[in-house]
Amino acid sequence: MASVHLTGPRVAVAAKPVGGLRLPTPSIAVPTGRRRARGLVVRAATVVSPKYTSIKPLGDRVLVKVKTSEAKTDGGILLPVSVQTRPQGGEVVAVGEGRSFGINSIEISVPVGAQVVYSKYAGTELEFNDADHLILKEDDIIGILDSDDVKDLKPLNDRIVIKVAEAEQQTAGGLLLTQANKEKPSVGTVIAVGPGPLGEDGSRKPLSITPGSNVMYTKYAGSEFKGAEGDYIVLRASDVMALLS
Repeated sequence: MASVHLTGPRVAVAAKPVGGLRLPTPSIAVPTGRRRARGLVVRAATVVSPKYTSIKPLGDRVLVKVKTSEAKTDGGILLPVSVQTRPQGGEVVAVGEGRSFGINSIEISVPVGAQVVYSKYAGTELEFNDADHLILKEDDIIGILDSDDVKDLKPLNDRIVIKVAEAEQQTAGGLLLTQANKEKPSVGTVIAVGPGPLGEDGSRKPLSITPGSNVMYTKYAGSEFKGAEGDYIVLRASDVMALLS
């Protein structure tokens, strides 16, 4: 049975003797980059050559300069790269010409300079002008956030922002629950809604869900955030299963 040892840019495979013979030790080259691997998964950004001075997205794509990862905890503890939270926000630095619906054209609704939040695994990573960028579709942008608190997020398209209800502290029989045993809630209160999705004619269809509504949503949908006043989730209106009253 061979064993695998990670030794930097190469993976050495150590083979045990077979029938008294020791096999030569092969090695497998693993590409390296600025981003470290988690396990054997390597996320490498596409490096844009310095000879190119600008990037112009096409269609409904947007170029975002990614916010820098937090290198320390709130208490000042330095975090290794492997556990730093991957940013989900940044500044829009360029936009495409928009989308076409027959003879109608709809421009990108997100302006250059806007601070945006996007879906966690969306887009293509780029390294441009010594900074991390992401090129993604407009629909992958969750919303515009001009402050540091997610409760101020302005959702785009068919997305809604929900303040998650607090988990139950005890069972129906009065038994106190530990943090590990608390059921993750899938209900909350809508605090903001987007303008609605684009129809086939390019017009917006307003959402039927309104701020202030108490809703039940699909358990593993959306993107979760922690705010100053609690937990929030941003998801598509189609992920809401029911209204509660």
